[in-house]
Amino acid sequence: MECKLKDYDVYLFDMDGTLVNSEPLKGKALALACADYGVNVDYNIYKDVMGESWSVVTGHFFTTAKIAPDLDEFNTHFRAHYEQLLSKHLELNIGAKAYIDSLKKAGKLCGIVSSAATWMVENILESLKLSTAFDIVITKEHVTKHKPDPEAYELALSKLSVSPSKTIIFEDSTAGVNAGKASGCDVIAIKHNFNGKNDFSGAVKVIDNYEEMFV
Repeated sequence: MECKLKDYDVYLFDMDGTLVNSEPLKGKALALACADYGVNVDYNIYKDVMGESWSVVTGHFFTTAKIAPDLDEFNTHFRAHYEQLLSKHLELNIGAKAYIDSLKKAGKLCGIVSSAATWMVENILESLKLSTAFDIVITKEHVTKHKPDPEAYELALSKLSVSPSKTIIFEDSTAGVNAGKASGCDVIAIKHNFNGKNDFSGAVKVIDNYEEMFV
């Protein structure tokens, strides 16, 4: 369903896939971490679980690779590969920087609401020189329930003291869209190569890039 968008006071963004091209890089880092245990898997299997909790994501890779590593040890391998890939290949999605700049210029509040670990989010924001662009940053460590539970978005709304009716959310997964809707907000979904299996029927608009927000 699509509709003419109203004017909002607050704009909240998921991070991975929504603002940056990190989802393929995350898949590759997971596959490289599996390779450290002697098993090669196709990083594209990440498409099956993109947007799910980290336990579901890693479990999918472990099952496919037929390995059962210590999770903390595996995460150390993953982080090393992911940080290296981010340093070489991380990019903002098309039009994202210009769109965020336009929102800030218009006096809008902007925030990050991510299910990723704090170190991942901070790494990305610092790499892209966006650390000061957002009025609030919510990460995995700030909540006890993962998307599609609305806890993270409800926390952001509470901290910003804003109404869901005045807030729009940008997401790239079924879980994210459902979390945004459950918080009472409108949601815009952004499509990319890694989320083709996700259901965006609950979004008020679906876009390929942020340049479409200027039309």
